[in-house]
Amino acid sequence: QRLKAAVHYTVGCLCQDVAEDKAMQFSKQTIAAISEITFRQCVLANPLRGLFSLLCRHAKRSTVTTEDVKLLARRSNSLLKYITQKSEELAASTMEQKEKKKKKSSAGKGRRTSEEQEAAVTESEDSNMA
Repeated sequence: QRLKAAVHYTVGCLCQDVAEDKAMQFSKQTIAAISEITFRQCVLANPLRGLFSLLCRHAKRSTVTTEDVKLLARRSNSLLKYITQKSEELAASTMEQKEKKKKKSSAGKGRRTSEEQEAAVTESEDSNMA
């Protein structure tokens, strides 16, 4: 029920944006009809589930990849462009996080190495004094 309400709200916002751009209005019944159709297509019918399943089975995989999604979106240039853009942003973000983790682990190793060096210097000074 909450998901259906969220779809209805989002469709209402999109209709409002289109109405402002095109100087037109949508009736409440029209928004409700668009919401219902959208909900049924996305949640109840879930036509992509079968397509993803076929793609994975064909590729002998059990995981849907970004490339699978792009393949299904190829007929809509704007959707394909959007998915590609988001995929690249996600990949860049993931790479940044990996780099940060590497730097943190390198810094931690560097500290340990310098501490070990200090201990070695102290030890050699002690042995020289003896």
